[in-house]
Amino acid sequence: MPLRTMLFAPGDHARKVAKVFDVGADAVILDLEDAVAEAEKPATRSVVVEALKRPRRCYGYVRVNGMETHHCFGDLKEVVGPWLDGVILPKAESADQIKTADWLITQLEREKNLPAGNIDLIPIIETAKGHRAIGSIVSASRRLQRVAFGAGDYTLDLGIAWSLRETELESVRAACVMESRAAGIEPPIDTVFIHLNETQAFVASVERARDLGFQGKLCIHPDQVNAANAAFTPDKEAVAYARRVVEAFQAAEAAGSASIQVNGYFIDYPIYEKAKRTLDIAEAIANIT
Repeated sequence: MPLRTMLFAPGDHARKVAKVFDVGADAVILDLEDAVAEAEKPATRSVVVEALKRPRRCYGYVRVNGMETHHCFGDLKEVVGPWLDGVILPKAESADQIKTADWLITQLEREKNLPAGNIDLIPIIETAKGHRAIGSIVSASRRLQRVAFGAGDYTLDLGIAWSLRETELESVRAACVMESRAAGIEPPIDTVFIHLNETQAFVASVERARDLGFQGKLCIHPDQVNAANAAFTPDKEAVAYARRVVEAFQAAEAAGSASIQVNGYFIDYPIYEKAKRTLDIAEAIANIT
């Protein structure tokens, strides 16, 4: 399932929760972690569940509190149900955390007579320990199909600046993409962008993430959704060119050739496979929009 945009909304804000599913994001993440005051976390679980039970056209996820907190188990116990598409696990730092979260969700699926393995699990890489452990994290569970990156806690943990250009994030972004590919899972989801009035910088951030190999973007404001959706959707020209490449290469291959030119570009198997991937992405997006 393509996830170009995953939009956060505070779980305890009833008015925002009621509207957030109609914004156009591929998925909504109702937050029980950073956006909810400590004293309000237990009471917010039922608010989130009721919101997820309402009719909606996009996926519904919940960001639970981290495995190191005393809230995590209670969060999972209450939010896991037929209304839930997936769990966002913050500050993931080890394969053991992923295995434990997977085990807990599995037991809750059994207890509630849910299909085994249907609930997605997306860990967020947002600490130095998480960065170092990405390779083991992405291989820890078959429930895990993709990871996300969170720059806010990551830059806090390492004590580095979070600039508009985001050049300081290149190494961890590259690690997320490379380790995901090596593990055979989907491309990762990129970090939120907190400068809400910097529209051009946001678009640059989205395009940089796309070009680095991410499949989508975490968003924190509805105004960010359309731009991110557009950036991660192959445009008509890209789709048309990819189709020409695929058709021309397949015809050449049938005639015994594996290297051709299309519009002055050299085409061999890697370029052909990349064109096929573009068509696959465009088709998958068309099926959810």
